[in-house]
Amino acid sequence: MSDIRHNEHRTEKIESILVELASKYFAIEAGPGSLLTVTKAEVDDSSKNATIFFTVFPDSKESSALDFVKRKRSEFRDFIKDQSRLSMIPFIDFEIDLGEKNRQRIDTLSQI
Repeated sequence: MSDIRHNEHRTEKIESILVELASKYFAIEAGPGSLLTVTKAEVDDSSKNATIFFTVFPDSKESSALDFVKRKRSEFRDFIKDQSRLSMIPFIDFEIDLGEKNRQRIDTLSQI
């Protein structure tokens, strides 16, 4: 049982590190045309793959922002190597956080 808790804690720690580093990296690298906000990271059980979720404002910039972050994957991995002490850097993918986008839409509608 303690191995499971240890693995869950390790996964949460890696996810937290990835969110923090992705936020820093894209604050530096992203252009002024849109606001890119990292919302969460999910790491698989083997810690070999991670997905970083983000939102973009304005919505019209989502497609170009997704293309941008996917092009920056290898540079971001190098940034992780330089800025963290993770022994194994997972393969990184990026996705628009549709759950967060839907939550924001519900908030907007409930205020009407």
